[in-house]
Amino acid sequence: MKTFGLIGKTLSHSFSQEYFQEKFYKENISDCQYLNFEINDISKIKYLIKTNNVSGLNITIPYKSSVTPFLDFISEDAKEIGAVNTIKIIDGKLHGFNTDIIGFEKSITPILKNRKTALILGNGGASKAIQFVLSKLNVNYKIVSRNTYFDYHNIDKEIMESSDIIINTTPLGTYPKTSELPNIPYQFLNSKHLLFDLVYNPKVSTFLSYGIRNNCEIKNGESMLYLQAEESWRIWNSDII
Repeated sequence: MKTFGLIGKTLSHSFSQEYFQEKFYKENISDCQYLNFEINDISKIKYLIKTNNVSGLNITIPYKSSVTPFLDFISEDAKEIGAVNTIKIIDGKLHGFNTDIIGFEKSITPILKNRKTALILGNGGASKAIQFVLSKLNVNYKIVSRNTYFDYHNIDKEIMESSDIIINTTPLGTYPKTSELPNIPYQFLNSKHLLFDLVYNPKVSTFLSYGIRNNCEIKNGESMLYLQAEESWRIWNSDII
């Protein structure tokens, strides 16, 4: 039995285990299992892998960046971003990749249209993958983060109106704290905006609900989750190293 899994601090919100269990059932994969591993210290990762005989892992909040010192190899894209969300274990060595890149690019490209400017809310591990993709797509962006030179207090009508896309990369609004949302002036949203929320549980976050009220185009992170999960599966079961 091969063991794969997800590492994070709290995982009650995550659909990853459910997704892979359904995949295994539908595709008649009987020799694999996918488990959730909640840990409060990323330095426990090698012990966890050894004691559970893990073949591959996904990494989520808050460990996408802090996991990198524990890896033996990091792909060029993940190294440039400074964040890893997929680990393949080969002969006890940990190989790190970032499949958020593919998940986000394939999710946003069909709805990007002529939008060329973005606000990225948050600057964690997921945000770094978003920044990478937007640069590739020639979309100019500003990063909004607490306690930095450009934080939420700097966002005014002019900035909102000059930003075609607003992307929430923070966990704000995730189940069970569904009433939380980033502190931006939602009254300046209009039909030209695309609101993209990496949160997928609930399907319509409070952040996205404000987009609906103001006639914005919206998208949650569900398709991104599934796309990155499939890319993780491909990495785990191919000769990629």
